[in-house]
Amino acid sequence: MPATLKSDYDKLGFLSPIDVLSKKQALRHRRCVQDAEHQIGPLHYQAKVHTILRSPYQLATHSNILDLVEQILGADILLYNTTYIIKEANTPAHVSWHQDLTYWGLDGDGQVSVWLALSPADEQSGCMRMIPGSHAAGPRKHDISVEDENNVLFQSQKVHGVNERDAVYCPLNPGQASFHHGWTLHSSLPNRSDDRRIGLNIQYIAPHVRQTKLPGFSALLVRGQDRFHHYEEESPTTRDLDPAALVWREQKDRLHKRIAATA
Repeated sequence: MPATLKSDYDKLGFLSPIDVLSKKQALRHRRCVQDAEHQIGPLHYQAKVHTILRSPYQLATHSNILDLVEQILGADILLYNTTYIIKEANTPAHVSWHQDLTYWGLDGDGQVSVWLALSPADEQSGCMRMIPGSHAAGPRKHDISVEDENNVLFQSQKVHGVNERDAVYCPLNPGQASFHHGWTLHSSLPNRSDDRRIGLNIQYIAPHVRQTKLPGFSALLVRGQDRFHHYEEESPTTRDLDPAALVWREQKDRLHKRIAATA
């Protein structure tokens, strides 16, 4: 990562846009998602999709991504989670202002979130908005008392009092990605376009970061060494939609949701 990019990330709490794939490559990976959905149903917000599909594993280990993550986290990198975040065309689904690390139970902020666009993500389709520099203030209070069926977030969590005039839109073409810090405030508006907004959300952590809420969560070493072994080892799938892998992923998805819901 050039020094200017690293300094921008440290100052702003995010980088966007970053070129990862060509549009043609992004379309091929989009087709993989949609083919899988035709076989097993919706994949929106399902954890650990790299353990049942080869496409997300290929993307999560792409050198254009890992080279930047290494500059942020260091030489040792664990893949913590992958999940598709999909907003259907012309629907009210939105994401409230929040910080990624709030309910994950990690004991440190050695973490990077990557959002890779597989379809156009612009203001019309509900691209992400970031509050520059908000990561520097650390965790903010989140309200989970009000349920919102249109909120993509698992618990409809929301940070109140965010000055939206400070927000920066982060539009992405297919094949581009944004990188953001776990305490960076971000949100997104509904998809008012005629196309699905499909993105792969990839979560990386440094191996020293521990899950403190519930035992049994897994992670996959994708670069360097794991000297701490805090997590159950996992393997990427070698063939799409393997029945045993589907069962294993369901178990980890349930655990992931329990961790998020545990105070």
